Parts: sequence; structure tokens; C-alpha cells
Amino acid sequence: MQVNVLPSKAETGSSAAKYAAKSLQRVLANSDSARIIAATGASQLDFLQFLTAMPGIDWQRVEMFHLDEYIGLSINHPASFRKYLMERFVGKTGIRRYHLLDGEQNPEEVVRTVGQALRSAPIDLAFVGIGENGHLAFNDPPADFNTDEPYLIVELDKACRTQQVNEGWFPAIADVPARAISMSVKQILKSEEIIAIVPGAQKARAVKACLEGEVSPMAPASILRTHPNSTIYLDTESASLLTESTIRTV
Repeated sequence: MQVNVLPSKAETGSSAAKYAAKSLQRVLANSDSARIIAATGASQLDFLQFLTAMPGIDWQRVEMFHLDEYIGLSINHPASFRKYLMERFVGKTGIRRYHLLDGEQNPEEVVRTVGQALRSAPIDLAFVGIGENGHLAFNDPPADFNTDEPYLIVELDKACRTQQVNEGWFPAIADVPARAISMSVKQILKSEEIIAIVPGAQKARAVKACLEGEVSPMAPASILRTHPNSTIYLDTESASLLTESTIRTV
């Protein structure tokens, strides 16, 4: 894994977006289409803002898959990841081929139908984040590293739900759904390339555990270190607990 550290959250998002745009353009130069996975949440705001403004990407040839979504949450709720992607990605790019996880429908059926579409061809590029508890997508610790299912129905732990409150998506932990649909760890790792965007001081402990601790289901995003083509973008705050040997400052 290549680790890049930028001076600020905005610069982290900008640098990651430039790198992602080049990767996407490279795929499109060698193929008729590109298939990507898009993450959501506060950590991805700057990245998506910069990426969707990048020139020279033929979004009409891009197919997007949704990483995770709450079960039972209306698309009109401010915390809805479908709402997030429609406003911050689909609406900005005009992308026509996208697969959103409808958490208001039967979750087993959503897992089956979107999972079938996801499995139908390889994923070229995945954009992900890391949670304060080290989660990858909504795979909280201890994460399932072994299942071959593309999507799972998962229970969200207290740390994960507390993070959503602290970021302002919900007024109280009781308002955060207890269950979600999440892409599985193994499915994420099947992507040809993975780019993780992880800014903020609140992520520093998780970043240290995932980058310098044991690769373990108790630190789910640590599994990214086993991927042959993964890059992580941090700011100085999220990288503050790392040793110098881990960091490459750009």
C-alpha cells in the first residue's frame, strides 16, 4: 500500500481526486467502459467535489456501484447515502449507469439483485474510507474476511453509530439505524485498484491500527494492506500517530 499525507483535508481530497481521475482515464483509454465503487460519508465530501469537477472523464462510459446503505432509512433523510450519491455524484456527473442500495425495500432482495449486477464483471476502481472503529464499508469489527457474498446485511456497532451522530448526520444514537447493507470485504478486495481517502484527527487511531497493527478482522481496513494496488490518502491529522517509516509525504 502506498501512503500519501497532505497538509489539509481539502488538499487530501484534491490530491486523491487527481490521482483517481488519472486512474479512471487510464481504464477508459483501454476499455469501452469502467466500473467503479463509490463511498460516502463526511470523509469523502472534498474528494467527490474535486473528482466530479475534473475535466476529461467520460462519465457516460462509467458504471457505479454503491458501497453501503442504512436499512429502513428514507432517501429523503439527510443521512441517506442514496441521497448523498444522487446529489454529490450522479447529479454532478450525469452518470447514467448506477446501482444504488435501496434500504427501504426488502434488504435480502436488494442484496441479491445488486449483488448479481456487481458480480457480472470485474470492478476497475474502488473508492473507500476507513471508519473510526477501523471499519471498511459497514463491516464493523470483527469483520467477515471470508464470505464470498458480494453484499451482506450487517449489524452496526455502537462506535460506528456514535460516529454518525458526531458527524452530524443524526441527532442521537437512537436515531441511527441498527442495520445496514454493506459490500463485503472480500468483494472490495476484488477491485483492480483501491483508493482510500481518510482525513481528520478522529481517524488517527484507526489509521494507526490499520496501517501499523496486525492485519485482523478487529481492524477491518487493515486488509487493504494485502491488496496489490491500493493507495491511501491522509491529512496530517489522520496521520499524526503513524511512524515516519509508514509515511510518504506529497
